[in-house]
Amino acid sequence: MKKTAIVYFSEHHGNTKKVVEAIAAAHEEVTLIDAATKIEVDLSGYELIGFASGIYGGQFAKKLLTFAQINLPDRKNVFIIYTSAMDRKGYSDDLKTFLEKRNAVIRGSWHTKGFCTFGPLKIFGGAFKSRPDDNDLSEAVKFYESICEEG
Repeated sequence: MKKTAIVYFSEHHGNTKKVVEAIAAAHEEVTLIDAATKIEVDLSGYELIGFASGIYGGQFAKKLLTFAQINLPDRKNVFIIYTSAMDRKGYSDDLKTFLEKRNAVIRGSWHTKGFCTFGPLKIFGGAFKSRPDDNDLSEAVKFYESICEEG
């Protein structure tokens, strides 16, 4: 397996944190970096870098995007993970645009539903209360393993 850093931002219900913790628990080569608490980290020694976030206002967390702008070296192998109540095209567009400017190789993208109480969903007690579930976490680990197998 490849020496991997997963930079994540997980607020509200901890959906994204559950996903990246499942990957790290299954693979000792994975280092988790919380973009909410770290500003500068040397990522040059990692072979693979993941960016993981919940979706806030239709996009990745601003702190995660800022972290990437400050810390991502050029020409790295990267992957994207996100959790949200909906899976719409375009959620990761800002991140992908930035990664392309850094000549990063995007190895893959993965999404799962996550418990959400945003806006009107709060009135009804939220949506996807049980997500991410054990099946979602297992699928996240398989996604990571598939990226490592590709090269």
